[in-house]
Amino acid sequence: MTGQTLSHPQDATTPPDRLTHVNLIWIEQRVEHWIRFGDEAEERIIDRRRRVLSFSPDSVFAFVHWVANEHGSVLSRVTILRAVTPGQPYQTVPSVRPGGEILLAIGGWPKVERVLQAIDAIEAIGIDPTEVSLDHWRHLHNRLTAGQEPRAYSRLQHRAFLLRRRAAP
Repeated sequence: MTGQTLSHPQDATTPPDRLTHVNLIWIEQRVEHWIRFGDEAEERIIDRRRRVLSFSPDSVFAFVHWVANEHGSVLSRVTILRAVTPGQPYQTVPSVRPGGEILLAIGGWPKVERVLQAIDAIEAIGIDPTEVSLDHWRHLHNRLTAGQEPRAYSRLQHRAFLLRRRAAP
C-alpha cells in the first residue's frame, strides 16, 4: 500500500478539524479527480474546476485520480479510504488531508476498471458501497494486486457483516 502512517497532534488552542478533505480537480482529458462513492459532510467550491469534499470520521469513500498528457494516460488510480478521527493514526494520500485508513489502493487502468466494476456489481445487488465490510475492500485490493480473481460481494456476506457489527461491543 502507498502512504505513510502518521498521527497529527492538534494545537491546544484550535479545535481539531474532524473532517477528512479531498481536493478534486477536473480539467477535461488532462486531470480528473472524482469521488466514485461516499457520503460527503461538506462541499466547498473553489472555482469551476476545483472543489473540496469533506467526509466525517469513519465514513468510507472511493477517490479516483486520473492524469493524462498529449501521449495518453499517465496515471490511473483508485483509493478506497476510511476517514479517521483526529488522533487516530492515518496514511497519507495525495489530495487527501490529513489522510485516512487505506482499504484499497490500486493503480493502472485495467485494475482500476476492475475495482469500478466491483463497485457497480455491489450497487447492482442493492448494497450501498459505503456500508460494505472493510475486509471486502482489503480482499479486493489483495487479490487484484496478486493478479488473482477476487470473490464477489454477496447479500449473504453483507448480512453476516451487519450482524457481526451489531453484536460487537
